[in-house]
Amino acid sequence: MMKKNDMIYVTRPMIPPRDKFHQMCDEIFDSEWLTNMGEKHNKLEDNLKSFLDVDNILLFNNGTNALLTALKAMDLPYGSEVITTPFTFAATTHVIEWNGLKPVFADICQDRMVLTVESIEKNITPDTSAILAVHVYGFPCDVVGIERLAKKYNLKVIYDGAHAFNTKILGKSISKWGDITMLSFHATKLFNTIEGGALISNCKATHEKIKDLRNFGFQNEVTVSDIGINGKMNEIQAAVGLLNLEILDDEIAGRIYINQLYRDNLSCIREITIPNIDDNTSNSHQYFPILVENKRDELYEFLKKNGVYARKYFYPLCSEFAPYSKLESSSVDNLPIATEMSRQVICLPYYGRLVEDDQLNKVITLIKDFFR
Repeated sequence: MMKKNDMIYVTRPMIPPRDKFHQMCDEIFDSEWLTNMGEKHNKLEDNLKSFLDVDNILLFNNGTNALLTALKAMDLPYGSEVITTPFTFAATTHVIEWNGLKPVFADICQDRMVLTVESIEKNITPDTSAILAVHVYGFPCDVVGIERLAKKYNLKVIYDGAHAFNTKILGKSISKWGDITMLSFHATKLFNTIEGGALISNCKATHEKIKDLRNFGFQNEVTVSDIGINGKMNEIQAAVGLLNLEILDDEIAGRIYINQLYRDNLSCIREITIPNIDDNTSNSHQYFPILVENKRDELYEFLKKNGVYARKYFYPLCSEFAPYSKLESSSVDNLPIATEMSRQVICLPYYGRLVEDDQLNKVITLIKDFFR
């Protein structure tokens, strides 16, 4: 039987040095300030604002609560429609329902697997209030086209940037577009705080509203201005984030090296297509997706049998989950490309430590052997 340590997963979390983490824990315990916007929390917000080159950022205990709050902050009419992608993690769609809104699925493009402007517009009705788009694998949506649509139809735009932590377009943070962008700092993400997330807004009034909503709606000790949530990040999470930010460049460098080796070795396999980042866009290095013609499931099982746990992100589509499968917009006719992509995509192991113990070579060799 294969030992757990011999297994190769789709990702492994970036973990800070133990001695530095223990030192930070001692500082937190000595201060007895464990949560509620403590010193580490505030420092991490400042450091991330500088690192990402954004005007503001508000930390959350996880990305789902952050996205819930983003939709709440937009004051969308109850029961109105929010256009989104089926090609995403379930949380993207769930937060729409949790806010008393109706998800409407639009189709994606083949090259980047993000929503197309044409499909979004086709699904707009008088009941549409917002677009919740996803920068899948860090591939940016057509932010200019979506902005144009939003102005034309008077819609709010929220971006799920869970995969797009450090993505830039023409040297500018991807969070500069839309009303709000959510980032995820879950352990599976490039940058993690164990669990965690953040919201970045481009309006000061929205920023202040989110700040209140994150803490139950409290404006001060005696004033509750709105129906808020407990979205606060604690000091232990923030400490992990501060330390991981120090080693992030090394992790990215490792993934760049792995990315190139995958491309050098797999591009010649006829059945495999490797999506490319546009020249004007920086790669977030969150995942390494490939598209496999006809034999995706067989490859997945072959890798798994040999201790390599790739993931079929995103299969099945959110539109195929029980809570959403009966929606009119969930029909295959409305989502032909998303349906096709979900049957082909597989994300390969992708993390800095993959180069250790010849693990990367094992993954590449197994894929070559499978198609030989």
